[in-house]
Amino acid sequence: MNKNEIGKVILRAMLGLIFFIHGLSKFQGGISNTVGYFDSIGVPGFLAYVVGIVEIVGGIALVLGIGTRIIAILFTLIMAGAILTAKLSAGFLGNGQMAGYELELALLAMSIYFILANKSVISLDQKMFNSNSN
Repeated sequence: MNKNEIGKVILRAMLGLIFFIHGLSKFQGGISNTVGYFDSIGVPGFLAYVVGIVEIVGGIALVLGIGTRIIAILFTLIMAGAILTAKLSAGFLGNGQMAGYELELALLAMSIYFILANKSVISLDQKMFNSNSN
């Protein structure tokens, strides 16, 4: 195992943890608040449940290294949607009332990395399937 592999594992674990916590907060804070916010910006409210579940389950999967590429695709779609529907109008750093899209852009870039990267040698995918693609 080399430095790049260690970095990949750290990046994957942090990305998974961030999404897991954000998904969990959607339900702990009352999913109805998130549903209402989605509705207020023109996004169907039921997608709050979908996004929250994908963030929780996908976050755990990423930490463990299961289905990394598939989860990264889903996270890429979520972040692109968040930027375009909720954050773009606030600007990169925000507008004083709302945070900007810099975090979403960073998470989007990290997710794209995992779409393009080979599996890590430290992942359940690698242990279970012992192959080089997700």
